[in-house]
Amino acid sequence: QVQLVESGGGLVQAGGSLRLSCAASGSIFRINAMGWYRQAPGKQRESVALITTGGTTNYVDSVKGRFTISRDNAKNTVYLQMNSLKPEDTAVYYCKMWSGGGDYWGQGTQVTVSS
Repeated sequence: QVQLVESGGGLVQAGGSLRLSCAASGSIFRINAMGWYRQAPGKQRESVALITTGGTTNYVDSVKGRFTISRDNAKNTVYLQMNSLKPEDTAVYYCKMWSGGGDYWGQGTQVTVSS
């Protein structure tokens, strides 16, 4: 059984910052990558950022220069530092892990940015 537990969401004013964390636990077999997705009301879930075990990162264009993804391989934890937040960043943010044992999702954490 693998669990992904997210934390760090909340309400912030435009221009503010938040840091999301996602810790993976359980019977984890060979993590290949971890990442963050988000889903706003009425919209499809979209990939926000991804980081491989080797440290390669990828971002959606709308967050480049504002968000930074990082990970602690020893703790099986991925982070998303979000700066200069905008109201359009409001969404439920989900953590995802790609591993040799399968792909797993977290339960989601709400991020709300007020204007």
